[in-house]
Amino acid sequence: MRWIDEEDIEDLAIGAALLGTGGGGDPYLGKLMVQKCIRDNGPIQMIDVTEVPDEAWVIPTAMMGAPTIMMEKIPNGDEALKSMRMLEKQTGISAYATMPIECGGLNSTVPFVVASKAGIPLVDGDGMGRAFPELQMETFHIYGISGTPMVLHNERGDRVLLETLDNYMLEHISRGIAVRMGGAAHVAEYMMTGADVKRTAIHGTMTLCMALGQSIRHAQKTKRNPIEAIQEVTRNSIYGEAIVVFRGKVTDIERQSTDGFVRGKALVTGLGEYEGKELKVDFQNENLFATVDGQAIAMVPDLITFLDQETGMPITTESIKYGFRVICLAIPTPDIMRTPEALEVWGPRYFGYDTDYESVEIIQQRRGTQTCIKLGLMLGVPIQMLLFWMNIIR
Repeated sequence: MRWIDEEDIEDLAIGAALLGTGGGGDPYLGKLMVQKCIRDNGPIQMIDVTEVPDEAWVIPTAMMGAPTIMMEKIPNGDEALKSMRMLEKQTGISAYATMPIECGGLNSTVPFVVASKAGIPLVDGDGMGRAFPELQMETFHIYGISGTPMVLHNERGDRVLLETLDNYMLEHISRGIAVRMGGAAHVAEYMMTGADVKRTAIHGTMTLCMALGQSIRHAQKTKRNPIEAIQEVTRNSIYGEAIVVFRGKVTDIERQSTDGFVRGKALVTGLGEYEGKELKVDFQNENLFATVDGQAIAMVPDLITFLDQETGMPITTESIKYGFRVICLAIPTPDIMRTPEALEVWGPRYFGYDTDYESVEIIQQRRGTQTCIKLGLMLGVPIQMLLFWMNIIR
């Protein structure tokens, strides 16, 4: 257990934007909301997943909809709490704690607001280890938790209690409701016992967000390379070490809000060692699939994030603009996100890509092999000899 103060939230907002792969909503707005709660109510109690009693109930809270909407339609701050209270009233169950459904931008901070206003702990974990665009894309769903009953609430006070037969229909119906509520809604869903939280959640992701944010801020103060700081944190986590896959200038952005999502793509022209190459990243709220000159370099569920080249600060899909100098970073996702059951729900084929999932580590290894072979051929070295020495080095 630890008590979360305003500085912790500063770090959380940065780290959540990094792990949020461009989505989850603007972390700046969420940060301000939580910091005001801390000034009003004091530090927020955050507990480890293992500290939740098996028989206690946890009700996750979040925002759903198109992140760009939240830049213009600022919430009152109590919508998610009202959703949780209505769910408690309808089920007769009191929440022992709340938790995020994803570690991404605004959705990492909304549950802290709920915890502060309700006077309950927040659980250090989530159901994605990143951000995803659809509600069934949760480890909770994959390992047998029903998303309903669920409550949606908007800033006007409109509210809906929803029960569905499965979590795919939950996504389908609630998305339409969120669109009718103005493009975004605040929700309480996937209520479960402490025993189920231990079994289905990804542990420690809020702590990891704070560690990442702290490492970036410290790197800025000490003039250290922020990429190295990020890599050091991810290397010692349940994720794999962050990998730089591209550097360049944003030369085109296509972005539109449709059906409750922000969909589009970003094109980046290479600079430095990537000069002459072009990166394309497709997104649906979150960055999903990255290619360089038509060849895949990273794909869901691995994390694809844009960082500002000078500061190392993460850039969301709604804020990236033409002319930005960026670094594209890929982070290998935790093993729980790569199981066959998980890939059926959020692998590249689910999003319409005609390819099976391939980890960013394997793609990078293959690209390195291809580069060495090309260099060797230019120097007149036989392929067999190149492969022999590369195997020894590995």
